[in-house]
Amino acid sequence: MFRTLHTDHPQGHNNVTTRIGSLQNPRIKRVVKLRQRRQRDRQRRTLIDGVREIGRALESDVQIEQLFYCPEMLAEGAEPLLAQAAKRGAQTIEVTAPVFEKIAYGERAEGMLAVSVTCERGLDRFSVPRHRGVAVVEGIEKPGNLGAILRSADAAGMGGVIVADGRTDLFNPNVIRASLGTVFTLPVATAESAEALAWLRHQQRPVFAARVDARTLYTDVDLRPPAAIVLGSEAQGLGPLWQAADVTGIRLPMCGVADSLNVSVTAAVLFYESLRQRGITTQP
Repeated sequence: MFRTLHTDHPQGHNNVTTRIGSLQNPRIKRVVKLRQRRQRDRQRRTLIDGVREIGRALESDVQIEQLFYCPEMLAEGAEPLLAQAAKRGAQTIEVTAPVFEKIAYGERAEGMLAVSVTCERGLDRFSVPRHRGVAVVEGIEKPGNLGAILRSADAAGMGGVIVADGRTDLFNPNVIRASLGTVFTLPVATAESAEALAWLRHQQRPVFAARVDARTLYTDVDLRPPAAIVLGSEAQGLGPLWQAADVTGIRLPMCGVADSLNVSVTAAVLFYESLRQRGITTQP
C-alpha cells in the first residue's frame, strides 16, 4: 500500500505526507540499513527512536529529514512533534503497524522514528565555560555505556563530554536511546586521546584520571570545575597517555571481591562528587 496525502504546511507551503504499508518499500529498506554503522557512516544519517529523544533532537540543531509514525501506536506527547518536525522541514511519513515494527529500533516502540543528518563533532566546535567541568571517556565500546555516561553528565551538570578513541559511533541509535536524547543537548566532541589531552592542557584544566591502581581516593581531590574527569573502558582501562606527570590518578574504594565498577557507574559517582563539592543539590 502506498499513497500520498497533501496537507497544509504550517508555514503555508504544501507539505507532502506519505503513507507506506509495504515492507518492501525502498524507503523502508533504506531505514533498516541504518541499523548498521557502515551504512550510517556512508549515508551520514542515523535513527532516532522515541518521543523524548526526537523531542530533544528537535530542540537542538539536529536536522531531521524524515519522521515515520504509526497513528495507532503513538505514545503520549508524540502528536505535537509531528507538526514541529514538519515546520522544521521534515517529511512526515505515516506507516502501518507491521511496517513500524520492522523499522523500530529497540523494544520500546512509541510509534515514532526519525531519520536525521549526522554531523562532525570535533574539538574545534567544542566550547565549555570554565565554570563547568569536562569529562573524557576513552575507548568505550558499548553504546549503552556511552549513552548512560552522557545521561549522567547531563544530570550532574557537567559542561560537556569528549569521546576519545571511540569504539562506537557517537550517533549509534543505542547511544541516543541510552542517553535519553541528551547526546543532542549536551556539548559532545570526538577526538583522538592525544588531541583531547592537548585541549585540556590548553584550557589549563586540572586532569583527574580514574584508575584502579591509583593511590588517591576520589573524595580527596578537588573535582570542582574547571576540573576534567577521565575514564577508560572496562576491558582495557586508560592508555599510558593518561599517566603523564600533570594527570592525577584517582580511585573508588572497592570493598568486595570485585575490583572495578561498570564505567558508566564510575562516571556517575565522579560526576556527582563534582556536583557535591560545588554544593549544588539541584541544577539551576
